[in-house]
Amino acid sequence: MSNYGFEKLSYPAHGIRLGQLISAFGPGAIVDFTDQSLMVAAPKYWREYNIIHDERLEKKLHVDGFRIPKGRSSVLKKSHLHETGVYEDEPSVPFVRFPEWYFCPKCRKLQRISEWEKEYYDSTSKFMKTPKCLNCNIPIIPMSILVACKNGHVDDFPWEEWVHMGKEKICDHPHLKIMANSGTLGLESLKVECTTCGTIKSLKGAFKHDILKRLKNKDGSEFQCSCRMPWKSKNKDKSESCGETPQAILRNASSLYFAKIESSLVIPPYSDRLNVAIENSHQFESFLNIKNKKEEKGKLKEFLDDNLEDYIDLIAEEINYDDKEAVKKIIDRKLNGDVEIDNTSRNTYRYEEYEVLLGNVGKSLFDDYDFKTEIKEIKDYNMPELSNVTLVKKLKEVRALVGHTRIKPPEQYIMGVDNNLGEAKLVNIKEYTDKWYPAYEVRGEGIFIELNSDLIDKWVGGNSHIIKNIEKLDLRYNKEKSIELKRKITPKFVLLHTFSHILIRELSFECGYSSTSIRERIYCDLPGEENKMNGILIYTADADSEGSLGGLVKQGNPEFLPRIIKNAINRAKWCSADPVCINSDGQGRDSLNLAACHNCVLLPETSCEEFNVLLDRATLVGNLENKKIGFFSRYI
Repeated sequence: MSNYGFEKLSYPAHGIRLGQLISAFGPGAIVDFTDQSLMVAAPKYWREYNIIHDERLEKKLHVDGFRIPKGRSSVLKKSHLHETGVYEDEPSVPFVRFPEWYFCPKCRKLQRISEWEKEYYDSTSKFMKTPKCLNCNIPIIPMSILVACKNGHVDDFPWEEWVHMGKEKICDHPHLKIMANSGTLGLESLKVECTTCGTIKSLKGAFKHDILKRLKNKDGSEFQCSCRMPWKSKNKDKSESCGETPQAILRNASSLYFAKIESSLVIPPYSDRLNVAIENSHQFESFLNIKNKKEEKGKLKEFLDDNLEDYIDLIAEEINYDDKEAVKKIIDRKLNGDVEIDNTSRNTYRYEEYEVLLGNVGKSLFDDYDFKTEIKEIKDYNMPELSNVTLVKKLKEVRALVGHTRIKPPEQYIMGVDNNLGEAKLVNIKEYTDKWYPAYEVRGEGIFIELNSDLIDKWVGGNSHIIKNIEKLDLRYNKEKSIELKRKITPKFVLLHTFSHILIRELSFECGYSSTSIRERIYCDLPGEENKMNGILIYTADADSEGSLGGLVKQGNPEFLPRIIKNAINRAKWCSADPVCINSDGQGRDSLNLAACHNCVLLPETSCEEFNVLLDRATLVGNLENKKIGFFSRYI
């Protein structure tokens, strides 16, 4: 493979944690290190990985498995790059150097990294590991302004075009400098000078909407999106026509990269020991690799007819299992029966989990390799608001990074990448022919709680104040959304979501877990759906230090859980920001919270499925005027 700008970087100075790689710093995201800014390369360039499976999620996403990069706390390893561009020791997950425009803080010269490297090559003939200015002998700094569009493209800010805005054309050999005027504030204080023609222009107005439409390219044509995806290819995609005018954006802005992550619990029958043994066998992986190659050539049927029985024998022999019919049954299930799920809602997918957690599937108790539960006697809790409690003593969650958007976040409620219904285009992480997504797995424990549906219906039916408040959230959430994207926000959902938050906050006190290592999973149906759900799963979400040690699941026993719930409710009835918080008509992002702030309800965003919106403490404990409108008002 030719050199595509992957850097030979030291370990662990340029390393990131696995959880960051499958979330905020996935392929296409920029990571700011102390000496430079780098972009994580596309999965097609990844080399060292382990394979994990979740059959349900594989069928939903139309892949054969998931890949988890190898490594300890850092997934990026040291790589050595010959001057000829041939890899000697390829990194597990390589980087691309981006942005490409750097400036020297001393001489103020502004140019592409390729120009800085030419000077470096001429003097030392070595790879420039840390970008620096040879004249000043100091590190150079990547520019903090980029351009991006809603179709997922990103590129350097058009510095040459900007400084020559309003001119008939760009001068033939522009040489730029960046200058700062201490007498003014904001972007107006930053000016770009072309020393070739003497033109000077400040950055005032660079972030205005559509201002880049006024720019002209070197050939005089109108400036448009370059359709560039640096994490995939060094060059611009000439075959694609975007049609969008990009907009300026800061390099470290949160809106530059929104990850789309699909999460799934590995449940029976996919969690039993035989299924796991088959998935972990080398013969099964060999079978999948050959199957995919035959499928690409249109020869899958012939391959299965001639070789399937042989592979079943080989797999059974490798895992030392005599019942080949049982092995064949599992292989046939994996090859057939793709999961048909409504792409506009994750509820159908989660209903399977919900039924298993209630013990309504096959058997009430499970003791599988990756899933172990214990359903408790609800009468022992002496809380009519609860209808079921299940201790999940062992679980495995697979989190797959399937894509990302820029400028606007993706619709997390829509599963997969098949229906691109959001305001911004969802960029698929994998190549079209690939049969895998990057992912990682979390093994932990949890507590599943189902609230009493009859009491919820009674509470909603006689509570016009709560209904009126939640309608405000519903209008704000669905404002300017297309019909396909509209999602009814109900009092029941806000109740379950807020209850989950106060419970996590209380559990972090009781069992010693930090709130960042506990996560929620909301099971709530939408109006008109046949499958009714009204439960929450609170579970450990850390992949390393805090796993399944029993500290969380123990709190779900009858001697602990009622006290924890009542303590959480009593904490929620008063906030240090009250009466402002409890009387709030809208706070948080897009005013999508009512009585909910960082002092009382909000969690770290890694713990919340909805990114800390759609919360209202009044659904639990009422407001200052009327405590009785809260679902748990009897405990106040």
